[in-house]
Amino acid sequence: MELWPVVTVALLTADLAASGHAILWKRDSRAAAGWIAVIWGVPVVGAVLYLLLGVNRIRRRAHRLRGPTARERAHAGGTPRPEATVAVPGDDFPGLTRAVDRIAGWPLVPGNSLQLLEDGDAAYPAMLAAIDGAGRSIAMATYLFDVDAIGERFAAALAAAAARGVQVRVLIDAVGARYSRRSMVRHLQQLGVPVAAFLPTRWPWHLAYANLRLHRKLLVVDGAVAFTGGLNVHERSVVATAGARAVRDLHVGVRGPVTASLLAAFAEDWSFSTGERLAGSAWSAPRAEAGPAAARCITDGPDEDFETMRWALLAALGAARRRVRLVTPYFLPDPGLATALGLAALRGVDVRIHLPERGNLRFVQWASTALLWQVLERGCRVFATPPPFDHSKLLLVDDGLAFAGSSNWDPRSLRLNFELDLECRDPAFVAAADELLDRRTAAAREVRLADVDARSLPVRLRDGAARLLQPYL
Repeated sequence: MELWPVVTVALLTADLAASGHAILWKRDSRAAAGWIAVIWGVPVVGAVLYLLLGVNRIRRRAHRLRGPTARERAHAGGTPRPEATVAVPGDDFPGLTRAVDRIAGWPLVPGNSLQLLEDGDAAYPAMLAAIDGAGRSIAMATYLFDVDAIGERFAAALAAAAARGVQVRVLIDAVGARYSRRSMVRHLQQLGVPVAAFLPTRWPWHLAYANLRLHRKLLVVDGAVAFTGGLNVHERSVVATAGARAVRDLHVGVRGPVTASLLAAFAEDWSFSTGERLAGSAWSAPRAEAGPAAARCITDGPDEDFETMRWALLAALGAARRRVRLVTPYFLPDPGLATALGLAALRGVDVRIHLPERGNLRFVQWASTALLWQVLERGCRVFATPPPFDHSKLLLVDDGLAFAGSSNWDPRSLRLNFELDLECRDPAFVAAADELLDRRTAAAREVRLADVDARSLPVRLRDGAARLLQPYL
């Protein structure tokens, strides 16, 4: 029997199947056309390359790992995720409120108090004081939790709380935990603190570009006081004592009804990681008002919350009328975000982007430089801030809207990792953030389009090559 007809039919079927998958699932028509050209232009090899490199397994794996009913599992017998925003007095962005209602799945809640905390110098003492005063429950999630002087202080405070009967749960990303020479997961276990690693991996070392990581930073005490933002737990964030290794950052102290959403977000992650449902009076959140601010929890990840933060950012940029101020350590905007920034500038909005002069990830900084022309040529202004390295993530829109949290402006953060941000509607909070940014950027260097164009040919080639890796950085 001749095998060639069978082989030919099999190869033709494989090419047709790969082409059909690209047509159905590739959102970008250019990417779909490019892959179809590869599939048919290089028989057999093209289909294999598409199978290996063209199929997005990240979101599929996230769905498989967390499951479509993760929220139901987390809240069975407990409090479900609230679904609708109540009326917010004096809402200056009603269209944005409606849009993010549909995007995020968490309500905008009035009656909160928001405090901007600068670096670990201000945030860590407030967080430790809250842990020391806990009476019922402590929920803590973080990416990095080093076993150093600061990490030991947190570990001791958590162990003391558990010893006096407080319900303590700590969730640490499995890759982030490996940045420390000693494992904080193991250390907390030895101290008797209930702790879990998020998505343990087979790799025996940390990977700066690993996918599906828990990048959220969250502490909720007694369901009544919370802290969230960009701060990990390590001594480098105490700028006063860290010296040349210092890392600047921002956190937000929260009191009020929105803490219920933050606690529910933690419960989802804890349920996924351990199978335990956090229910009962210890894990309830009081709804008493604490201040004038409206706030919303926004969770983002390659599962139920796919691209929620990206869509929220696009909506906020579209709602801007006077000014936009962006601070991010990693700036790799996709074409949609770059266009939204440029359009805002073309509409007359004062758009200012604050980036570190020297980043901590070399390839990311090279790629970022190669992309700056997209926003500079449309009228956005870019400022490079001097050391120490600024890890803050903050977006200010006009005088009453801010987003603060763990999300960076890069594909890994907005598509591949699990993030948590806080939408803040509070003129006093925005004014405090403005004042802080003015101090941080007083010595900043403005980066102009001429500066980007003046790079030498070898540097431009290097930066351009790094830009090709943008989806993976």
